[in-house]
Amino acid sequence: MPHSQTSAPRDSLAGVRLARGASPWLLPTVATAALSLVRARKSGAAKAVAVPATALAAGMLWFFRDPEREITQGRVISPADGVVQSIMPWKDGRTRVAIFMSPLNVHVNRAPLSGTVTSVEHIPGGFVPAFNKESENNERVVWHFDTELGDIEMIQIAGAVARRIVPYIPQGTKVEQGERIGLIRFGSRVDIYLPEGVEVDVEVGQKTVAGVTRIDRD
Repeated sequence: MPHSQTSAPRDSLAGVRLARGASPWLLPTVATAALSLVRARKSGAAKAVAVPATALAAGMLWFFRDPEREITQGRVISPADGVVQSIMPWKDGRTRVAIFMSPLNVHVNRAPLSGTVTSVEHIPGGFVPAFNKESENNERVVWHFDTELGDIEMIQIAGAVARRIVPYIPQGTKVEQGERIGLIRFGSRVDIYLPEGVEVDVEVGQKTVAGVTRIDRD
């Protein structure tokens, strides 16, 4: 039976469930909007600030949302909300599935399989748009999971706006499939490498939902 993944703690504001790691960005934005709204009645300058500040705060709330999910059963499920950007066979026999995340997507990433996190490596790099081929050299966090299918590699890649990837769990942690493992602030792409012999069951251009869309085929 599918299960609801609810264990990871998160930030919250006015009853809205938010991603862990949102507060440093969200709280100053909301505070600015609230202050400008209070002062708008007496100040024309504050009124001019209130509209864009409120719009930005609303956008931040939407961006950092972290909804609960009913986790799909399957060997490999999508680690990210977005659109399949490419499916590429690798020289070692694996298949890379790249998922592009737009600013409208949920940016909390989830474990594609149950297993143990054997490595979490931060690699400095650039910040070109994630749909650009040069994004291969962008800032990233490389994950490795020891699973029933063997080693599974997943990479969180920063984009033109994303300047911070926030892992939620350290090396050595045991995770359940669909568990929240990290956030890309204003992030943009997640790659997952399927082992040799595992067939892909998504297509380029297909929308994916983290924890819900199955990536492989029986």
